[in-house]
Amino acid sequence: MKGDLFSSEHMVQPATAPGMTAENAKSIKYAVNGEMFARQGSMIAFRGNLQFERKGQGVGGMLKRAVTGEGLPLMAVRGQGEAWFAHEAQNCFIVEIDPGDVFTVNGRNVLCFDASLTYEIKTVKGAGISGGGLFNSVFTGQGRLGLVCEGNPLVIPVSPQYPVYVDTDAVVGWTASLQTSLHRSQSFGSMLRGGSGEAAQLMLQGEGFVVVRPSEVTPQKAQPH
Repeated sequence: MKGDLFSSEHMVQPATAPGMTAENAKSIKYAVNGEMFARQGSMIAFRGNLQFERKGQGVGGMLKRAVTGEGLPLMAVRGQGEAWFAHEAQNCFIVEIDPGDVFTVNGRNVLCFDASLTYEIKTVKGAGISGGGLFNSVFTGQGRLGLVCEGNPLVIPVSPQYPVYVDTDAVVGWTASLQTSLHRSQSFGSMLRGGSGEAAQLMLQGEGFVVVRPSEVTPQKAQPH
């Protein structure tokens, strides 16, 4: 079969350097030369000499737990080759983390990340039991973090003069220098009178960025009949 039967926009190109790149809007390619980590079940194709190992108790001293607060199991990918990762046709994007950066992200949005990043699970301060996403995955170090979300993510700057309020079901992550607290925008009485029902949002204050997805509801998988 000739390659020119397919549109060039769908043909993958050989990696020019080790590491993570966006293959397209729905997948991330990782040229592995050593070790990296990914969400279990997210590998859709690979070539080369790669081994995939489920991690039940963490990877050495780096992973404090092998699952996030959202119940996300991880796997180690080792060897040399190329692997492609995706999750339920969600949109993929890459966050660059530099030394001194701290990025906190909802575990449901983690797809893959460099082994050079340190990973920890922490409680979202100020969110309260009704805040949703009680635990977030906190990344530090230097490297790339591949994330997924429904639709194209929105990156909103936060400044001391302009705090940002986000729906707890829509928030993906934020720079951890921001202070978080639960903000109630409506009284219970107004909800009964036909209000929007958006009774509480996560308020972020300080200097940094917050990433949100253009969706408040996590898609449910179809149930077999």
